Amino acid sequence: MADAKPKGRNRKGQFAPGNTGRPKGARHKATLACEALLDGEVEKLTRKAVDMALAGDVQAMRICMDRIAPPRKDRHVSFDLPKIEGAGDHPTVLAAIMGAVAQGSLTPMEGQALAAMLAEHRKAIETSEIEARLVALEASHGQ
Repeated sequence: MADAKPKGRNRKGQFAPGNTGRPKGARHKATLACEALLDGEVEKLTRKAVDMALAGDVQAMRICMDRIAPPRKDRHVSFDLPKIEGAGDHPTVLAAIMGAVAQGSLTPMEGQALAAMLAEHRKAIETSEIEARLVALEASHGQ
């Protein structure tokens, strides 16, 4: 039995080495019990929630609206952005992003996400330039 994987936790509450935990797709007993209770009742419950919402129950309205139109996590952003041909264009582009945030065309979080993308673009340019310089340097030294 030396090949058996250790199960459970040690005295510190940590999983023993080799314990892979619950298999993929396995569900908790409580989840299975809830599904068994709701089996065949989903349509009735949905109708009841809608009826309660229509009767003015604010919580039921919130539940229904969250299902109909969930809160948006992301949206398509459209605004004029200067052309980016190199790292030298980045200050102008960042100013355009900040201006769009100031005007309300972009939320601050959207502006921050675009600025982060711009920073990644700059890193890619720098990496490419360093690689080109390294290749040229190695070629000039005959390597």
